[in-house]
Amino acid sequence: MIITETASYQSGFGNEFASEALAGALPEGRNSPQRVAYGLYAEQISGTAFTAPRSYNRRSWLYRIRPAAMHKPFIAIDDSSLHNRFDEVPTNPNQLRWDPLPVPERPTDFIDGLVSMAGNGGPAAQSGIGIHLYAANRSMQGRYFYDADGELLIVPQLGRLVIHTELGVLEIEPQQIAVIPRGIRFRVDLPDGDARGYVAENFGSALRLPELGPIGSNGLANPRDFETPVARYEDFEGEFELIAKFQGRLWRAAIGHSPLDVVAWHGNHVPYRYDLRRFNTIGSISYDHPDPSIFTVLTSASETPGTANLDFVIFPPRWLCAEDTFRPPWFHRNVASEYMGLIHGAYDAKAGGFVPGGGSLHNCMTGHGPDAASFEKASRSDTSQPDHIVDTMAFMFETRAVIHPTRQALESPQLQQGYLECWQGLRKHFDPSQR
Repeated sequence: MIITETASYQSGFGNEFASEALAGALPEGRNSPQRVAYGLYAEQISGTAFTAPRSYNRRSWLYRIRPAAMHKPFIAIDDSSLHNRFDEVPTNPNQLRWDPLPVPERPTDFIDGLVSMAGNGGPAAQSGIGIHLYAANRSMQGRYFYDADGELLIVPQLGRLVIHTELGVLEIEPQQIAVIPRGIRFRVDLPDGDARGYVAENFGSALRLPELGPIGSNGLANPRDFETPVARYEDFEGEFELIAKFQGRLWRAAIGHSPLDVVAWHGNHVPYRYDLRRFNTIGSISYDHPDPSIFTVLTSASETPGTANLDFVIFPPRWLCAEDTFRPPWFHRNVASEYMGLIHGAYDAKAGGFVPGGGSLHNCMTGHGPDAASFEKASRSDTSQPDHIVDTMAFMFETRAVIHPTRQALESPQLQQGYLECWQGLRKHFDPSQR
């Protein structure tokens, strides 16, 4: 168990965890006794079908003060910038890039600060992803949220988040991530005031660690570095709001108590956090730049083996030592589609314009790669000496399906109209008389 100043964690990925905030609150030898200790209600939350294979099955048993069914009727919210309308406008094959969202001037919490940028598929088919940004400056006050459409991968870029969930508290800062499973209720506090970051909404199979294959038994993101909270409950009444994301839109319901009232729980459908700075980077020590799949932290598998519904890939500090090699990512076109963001520092394949909090989208078979300045520099570097990439953390949401920008993303003032100019300065070097 790892202890911080305000939160405690259990270590591991995909474990059968168990935690109780009051001794004896967890039933022994059974899940649903006739009477639960302390007058609690037993409730199961299932993140997969009951009959899913054991290695993929996700469920948790919760022992709570009131069951989750206890709230007023849901009413639709019609004016939210968080949605799954990925077919409003035709998707073009251009390279796209955005500046960061500005931190709002008016009081805005995490939910109101979410803006849908792009995505594919949808919750009805339980396949595809949504890509959202958030910019907020106020803690969620009297409001709670859950996403019935998918699990949420939260990637902060500015400001810490304290995420109070039904199963305990997650504290994350830039260069850490949090994953909130489908259906888990939570609220977000902002201890630093201003906050900004990225969210991937995964409609498909739950994120898991990628297979290591010939890498062996260690490397990339190690299971022991993932942390799941211990039980902590709220027991207070009042006039609160429960917000649900269901079938691509938001709904609100009045609720007379905090829904974070789980006193004990056990299972594997759980929230967790991970520090990206603990990633064990693997790379070439002879020649050529490896495929970006070598930097995969988490993956959501599709029904086609080896083809992801979502890969979460990072580009952390690392050594480049391949000789006689163009060391930055090469020019390429990909059957998969890539949304890239920058958490910290600078990205080694872009000389400017790609800044922390911003994002870029390179869709299926759209050519991309280093800009002109980065190409010229890398083409002339001394590869007999290693290159230490430091003070950086970039990431990529990659998916097998085309990523469709939303109307609000394409009409955003943050869309960089001159992004394609970064490749226009690439000079012709061809000379048939020389090798």
